[in-house]
Amino acid sequence: MNQPFETVQKLGKDSFDATVKALEVATTGTQAIVVDTADYAKKSFEHTASTFEKLVGVKSLDKAIEVQTAYVKSAYEGFIAQSTKTRELYAKLAQDSLAPFNAVRSAAQSTFTSPKPASRAR
Repeated sequence: MNQPFETVQKLGKDSFDATVKALEVATTGTQAIVVDTADYAKKSFEHTASTFEKLVGVKSLDKAIEVQTAYVKSAYEGFIAQSTKTRELYAKLAQDSLAPFNAVRSAAQSTFTSPKPASRAR
C-alpha cells in the first residue's frame, strides 16, 4: 500500500527537478538571445551612422541615391539574416526547455497506464 505513494512522491520530485533544469536552460537560452539581439542592434546602429556620414559628404543626387540604395539593401539582408537566426535560437530554446520533461512524462505514462489485456485466441 505504501508503494503507490512512494511512486507518486518520486514523480513529484522528478517533476520538480525537471522544472528546475528547464528554468536553467531557459535562462541560458534567453541570455544568448539577448546578447545576440544587442550585438545586432549595435551593428545596425553603426551601419546607419556610417551611411549617414557618407550621405553628408555626397555632392550629387545620383551618389546620394546610390548610397541610400546600398544601405537599404544591406539593412534588409541583415534584418532577414538576424530574423532567421533569432527564430532558430527561439526554436532551440523551446526544444531544450521542454527536454527535461520528456523523461518525467515517459515515467508517468509507464507508471499510470494499465497494461493492455492480451487478446483472446479464437
